[in-house]
This record gives sequence, structure tokens and C-alpha cells, in this order.
Amino acid sequence: MTKTILIRPVGPADRPAWEDLFDRYADFYQTSVSKAAKDTVWRWIFDGDEDFWSDLAHVGDRPVGLVQYQLMHRSLSGGKVCYLSDLYVDPGLRGGGIGRAMMDHVIGFARARGISNVRWLTQEFNYAGRRLYDSYRPKSDFILYSVPVVD
Repeated sequence: MTKTILIRPVGPADRPAWEDLFDRYADFYQTSVSKAAKDTVWRWIFDGDEDFWSDLAHVGDRPVGLVQYQLMHRSLSGGKVCYLSDLYVDPGLRGGGIGRAMMDHVIGFARARGISNVRWLTQEFNYAGRRLYDSYRPKSDFILYSVPVVD
């Protein structure tokens, strides 16, 4: 029997579940998120002036996935694209359609707003995620450079 996946916006009462999933997402990428950074992201979620969204995927009443996305300018088109910042699914439930449901949710969000493109990055070693991502489109040939400018 297939379980129903519900994806809904993060609400004020969801802070513990959101923080748990966000921390596990950071752990997957072998990093951590400071309390100050979490507080900032939490404010973005509820600030109507920020083009930033966070949704939780639920199976039953259990939050099992997190997706966060934002709008960014694309100078070559004079428009905006949707940047999928973070996608995380509880490891015990991967391969069951939750990641695909969240991806489709973000694509639907962009489509409904006339946004022409959804983009994201992942690390080379994220093989399970890349199998899902490759089912949407082959990886691009762009290479990311990241230069820290503040200690």
C-alpha cells in the first residue's frame, strides 16, 4: 500500500521538526548550522519580503522531509529562476517517492508563478540524490566556485 505524502509550508509550531531535519541535512553534507544561522533562516521563512520558502513532507503525522527554495535573478534572461536550496529525506524512507514529490512540488511552485527554470546543486558523492535529479535532466557542465570572503 502506498503511503500518502503531504507537503505543506512550515508553520510557526514546526520549529522542532524543521530544525531536526535541517540539522540532519547539514550532517549529510558533513557540516553544521549555527543557532544564529538557523534563527536567520527561520525569519526568512516567515518574512513576506523574502523570496524564500520552506516546506515539510509528511507521511501520516510524521515529518520526513524538508525542502527549501528561493527566487534568484537571472541576468541573461532578465527574469528569475527558482533555486532549490535544500532537499532532505529521512534516510530510512529514501527511494519511496518523497524526494520526487518535493521536487515536483517546487517545480509546480515555479510553473504556477511563470518562473522558467528550477536549479539546484549537489555534491559529487550524493549518488542517491543524483539518481533522482538525473531523472529530471542530465547534470549541467557548469562548475561551481565558492570563495569565502568573511572568516
